[in-house]
Amino acid sequence: MGEKVHTVITPKSHSDSYWGDVWRHRELLAFLAWRDLVVRYRQTVVGIAWTVIKPLATVLVYTFIFGYIAQLPSSGIPYVLIVLTGLLPWQLCTLVLTVSSESLIANASLVSKVYFPRIIIPLSSVVVCVVDHLVAFVLIGVLLAWHGIAPGWQIVLLPFVTVLAVLTALGLGLMAAGLNAHFRDFRQLIPLVLQLGIFASPVGYATGILPQKWQYVYALNPAVGIIDAFRWCILGKPELIFAPSVLWSILFAIGTLIYGVRVFRRLEDTFADVM
Repeated sequence: MGEKVHTVITPKSHSDSYWGDVWRHRELLAFLAWRDLVVRYRQTVVGIAWTVIKPLATVLVYTFIFGYIAQLPSSGIPYVLIVLTGLLPWQLCTLVLTVSSESLIANASLVSKVYFPRIIIPLSSVVVCVVDHLVAFVLIGVLLAWHGIAPGWQIVLLPFVTVLAVLTALGLGLMAAGLNAHFRDFRQLIPLVLQLGIFASPVGYATGILPQKWQYVYALNPAVGIIDAFRWCILGKPELIFAPSVLWSILFAIGTLIYGVRVFRRLEDTFADVM
């Protein structure tokens, strides 16, 4: 009989081949993503329709408040489209941040039993968010057709804006996931920040209604650039976008993702001990 070969996994050894390990575990990533999709929709009464019903209800409320009561300007565009094109990217960001930050806790039993790159867990959770976003996007197509509006050439940039939204939220989510694993009360902070954030973001109105001198301050919120770019890609009006906010959102996404991965990997070796 041949000698048994034992592989000892140390922090240094799996650090040297970390991204190779992620690639070798790609089937696990796909399995976790599929499991989350099945769990999300299998036991619901209305099923995938909830993904459309929830944003539609919010759109109706915001349109009534900002469009009919406040009568905010909309550049000649039906106000319901102003709201919907602001709401969908905001919901994508908040959902990615929420599920990725909670992903380790939701899979605590898996984390504590076997080694694999833990970053696979928050990465797999993003798939459900993107699917939800694509389903809800049907609403925009219906309303554009209803009002007889055809998107311009900017629509080809929409996938890049969607990726920007996902990466921004994922970077924050990776940091939050690591902190949630160590400090469980930290998870209470994220819903509070998101509840306040929706009022500090141009979800129910266009950034252009603000005086330009304040738009630079407003643009420090990275969600502003994402929402502005998403709205511009679909509706095409130049007054709907503030270019410096988009540039800042891109820089913020890159920096946050790099730092988020670093924080996650720094804490990763302790997850099994604290879960």
